[in-house]
Amino acid sequence: MSKIAILRQKAHGLPVESYADAVRERLPEATVTVARTPEQERAAVETATVISAGPFDDELLGHANEIQLFASIYAGYDHLPLDEFAEREIALTTASGVHGPNIAEHVIGAFLAFTRRFFEARRRQRERQWRALRSSELAGSTVAVVGLGAIGQAIVDRLAGFDVDTVGVRYSPEKGGPTDEVYGFDEIHEAVTDAEYVAVACPLTDATEELFDEQLFRTMHPEAIFVNVARGGVVDTDALTSAIQSNYIGAAQLDVTDPEPLPEDHPLWGFDNVFVTPHASGHTPAYYERTADILAENVRRAEETGEWDGLVNQVNLG
Repeated sequence: MSKIAILRQKAHGLPVESYADAVRERLPEATVTVARTPEQERAAVETATVISAGPFDDELLGHANEIQLFASIYAGYDHLPLDEFAEREIALTTASGVHGPNIAEHVIGAFLAFTRRFFEARRRQRERQWRALRSSELAGSTVAVVGLGAIGQAIVDRLAGFDVDTVGVRYSPEKGGPTDEVYGFDEIHEAVTDAEYVAVACPLTDATEELFDEQLFRTMHPEAIFVNVARGGVVDTDALTSAIQSNYIGAAQLDVTDPEPLPEDHPLWGFDNVFVTPHASGHTPAYYERTADILAENVRRAEETGEWDGLVNQVNLG
């Protein structure tokens, strides 16, 4: 059976021991070691066939004599020694998809909070005002989801019960998708023009940097509720600020900003129709449970096939 080393980490403030317990529950015959100090890490990786961590550097890799798989607890992997992994034929997997349920709930919650005017109701409550509150409905609207990866898919899945029309934007629209209509990023103006709700869940790349600029905000529906759970750099912050000031869109929920954290004196803090959360949509108490599911499935596949290939969330290092 595999020897698994779990290195120091506190993803979302969760203790690493809970991750180890989840792995042991799924792989009761495996040897699971938790390293809590740098010295323990160096010792643990020496004989481990599987190493799971977030940060990992060349120095630690140099001590890893038996490693076959590095199971990252993050969705991203650019911080890892990829060339060394490739040279030593070490398989690499990520935690892509573990955030889907919680981030999707965050998006739907933001849509509903603005639609049902919860923020205005809260302000009136503070002033002890009992006044009729006019609100709207999500049902019957058009929702655009920009990015149809694991998170975008989860958003669309949760919209299924709301009687809405959905529009998706992805790099390869010819593949179709879970939405009623699918557009490419070069057609994003057409995709968002009639959308009363826009959720951004795409990666930050050269193609998506400041994708939401002044021109796109001008195109968007004047009452659009805009939610960004992607990366702050996907949005031109000055253009968004101007769009809010000019009523080009109806409201914005920003879980990510550029810069991040948002400076204390930034005007976006002061708008009643802007709700800022501190990159919080990714938090879930089920994080390690889902990460352990991926790790356990990959260990089982490797034991069945004898190869560390064809794994869940495996990164092509070729």
